[in-house]
Formats: sequence, structure tokens, C-alpha cells
Amino acid sequence: MLDDCDDIHPLFHGAPKTTEFKKLRKRIVQNVREAIEQYGMVERDARWLVCLSGGKDSYTMLAILYELKWRGLLPVELLACNLDQGQPGFPATVLPEFLEKMGVPHRIEYEDTYSIVKDKVPEGRTYCALCSRLRRGNLYRIAREEGCSAVVLGHHRDDILETFFMNLFHGGRLATMPPKLVNEEGDLFVYRPLAHVAEEDCEKFAKSMNYPIIPCDLCGSQDGLQRQQVKGILDGWEKNRPGRRQVMFRALMNARPSHLLDPNLFDFKGLELSPKDRDNSSDIPDLR
Repeated sequence: MLDDCDDIHPLFHGAPKTTEFKKLRKRIVQNVREAIEQYGMVERDARWLVCLSGGKDSYTMLAILYELKWRGLLPVELLACNLDQGQPGFPATVLPEFLEKMGVPHRIEYEDTYSIVKDKVPEGRTYCALCSRLRRGNLYRIAREEGCSAVVLGHHRDDILETFFMNLFHGGRLATMPPKLVNEEGDLFVYRPLAHVAEEDCEKFAKSMNYPIIPCDLCGSQDGLQRQQVKGILDGWEKNRPGRRQVMFRALMNARPSHLLDPNLFDFKGLELSPKDRDNSSDIPDLR
């Protein structure tokens, strides 16, 4: 059971005392701990750049990472970071005020990538790809400047599933966002400790804690996004068969290269019959 002590991190002050919330919190903690251990994310005495957008997912990630630190299960230093991308109307004071109040070490960086995206992306096209590349490049730079060995992102289970189906439907490949990878330069890890956490749990947790959610009005407000279409498909499957998302997610953890079609992953040409089967192969009719 989760402790009711008063000395837990301020991020949990005012947490609901209900049994339902305690079960939710315990489930998320277990999911995050499982992902961290399963994918080998912990580097003792390392420093992580924990990226905050101000959305429900990044708030949940920050709180749970601090809970694991408080319990002695995450021996790393955490530095929260928000990249203010210059979006019109972005409430620039919300995150720094929140992090100051919570006593969370942080860095707020202003970099006007919004103007670049608006200038480079043709009217009617989605901003997500370019926006993401520019944001990631700046986060890598900040991580290096701060002496961090890892950039930690708040993508959850449903993000990973949606990306898999976007690649399947539109990219012609079986791929998604891995829980752990090394950047192209080879000098930083990228971690996704929420990889096993359902989006619904993040939403319930952040709302229960009354964290000041900042919506994304740049990409999320555009209609017809491929990700929204995929999310709608997955929502329909989940509605008709509750638990379908988790089954599909488990499938991503249970790949069988010999039962797929990629010759780069499995040596199909090198397959040979056993001696016994080879002797009996003469009984097979010639179909040519």
C-alpha cells in the first residue's frame, strides 16, 4: 500500500484519499517502475532532463518519477525542463510558477520554433513532424548544456500504439516509439518511462491532482490529423472489446521475426530441413 506520510514530495500534497485514487496511483507507479527496470533505464548517479509540456502526461511522469526517487527506487538527479516554443497565447508563467511552488529544479527555455514551423509548413499541412524535430533538437542541446545523460519524454502506452498503427497504415513499416533509444549522435539516451501507462490513467491522475494543464493549440487543434484518425479507430475497437488496447500493446512486446516477412530480421534462405525431414522430402509431389 502507498504510504500516507506527510513527508512525500510536494507534487503529491493534496492527493485524494479515496481508495480509487490510491489504486490508480499504485498502478501507475508499478507501470513506470516496470518499464524502467525492463528496459534498463537506470544509470546510477545520472542526471535526467525531464521534459514538460504542461500536459497531463508530462505532469504525471514528473510526479511518479519523484515518487520513485522518494522511495529510493530511482537513484538519479531530475531536472525538469519546459521549452517555450513561442506559440501565441502560451501561458508562459504557469509552469515556472508551478515548479517553483513544488520545489522542483527546472530550466525554462524560450526558443521561437513556432514562427519557423508556420513559415516552412504549407497551408493545410500538419505541423507535427517539423515541430517535433525542432523541439527535440533544442532539448538535446539543453541536455548537453546541463550535463544530462538522458532526455525523458512523456509518451504513454496509447501514444506508442498510435504511432505503430500510423507507421503500419501510412509508412509501410512495423515500427513505433521505443521506451529506450540512443540519439543519432550517440551521446544521449531517450527514455519513455510511461511506456506501459494508459493515457486514461494519466488523465485521471492529473485531473485528480488539479495540475494546471496547458493545452497544445498548435498541432492538436488541426482537424484531420492522421494521429486523431488512428486514435478514433483504436477508441472504436476498445469500445467494442474493452481491453483490446492492452492486448495489442502486449503484441508489440512479443514479436516473432520468423513469423513475419522481413529477411533482414530472419534468415529464411538459411532454413534447412532436419536430416529426418530431408529423407522424407522425396515423398512430396513436385508441384512445378
